[in-house]
Amino acid sequence: MFGAADEAQLAAAELLVAAARAGEHLALSGGGAPGHAFELAAELEPDWSSARLWWGDERCVPPDDERSNYLLAKHTLLDRLDRQPAEVHRIRGELGGEAAAAEYDGELEGIRLGLALQGIGPDGHTASLFPSSPALDERERRAVAAPHDDVERVTMTLPVLSDAAQVVYLVLGEDKAEAVKRAFAEDPDPAVPASLLRAERGETVVLLDRAAAARLDNGA
Repeated sequence: MFGAADEAQLAAAELLVAAARAGEHLALSGGGAPGHAFELAAELEPDWSSARLWWGDERCVPPDDERSNYLLAKHTLLDRLDRQPAEVHRIRGELGGEAAAAEYDGELEGIRLGLALQGIGPDGHTASLFPSSPALDERERRAVAAPHDDVERVTMTLPVLSDAAQVVYLVLGEDKAEAVKRAFAEDPDPAVPASLLRAERGETVVLLDRAAAARLDNGA
């Protein structure tokens, strides 16, 4: 647990940089927390030419749409690098959920992620794996369409994410405190998808600021 959000974001940036330098496959996330971490990662290491980038999930919008997870990473990370990643595997959400998921599923064949950066929503979702979604039971496909109230999405599935060498949660803010408690201090529950995602052959790292950790029993 970190006292301030920027300290947690720096820790996330350092993990991203280590994985990038090692030439790993990295799955990035969207949301409010990672943007500054991406900026810090670009400052720490402007040469990402060994890295291979993926996205854990994406909205079915064009890449220049302000809701796009790819656009967030482009502005905060890619545009700030001196040398671009060896591979950038964008989810082409503009194709629509089923088509984009099928394409990404094929691209992910044979890939093991070195690091999967995850957030948690106030409802306990992670990536675009939402509470009690049928996608939580998917064991064959590596990416699936994920219907949602606002806009359809595409998400990596639990088998892909949980096979990462590092699953790194970056969670900030008091509005996430209840979800953090349910994800990390209670039994696994499909109503809280983040409680189901852990690195099965690696390590799970949880980076929280004080506000997000407020409801954990030990305060850490």
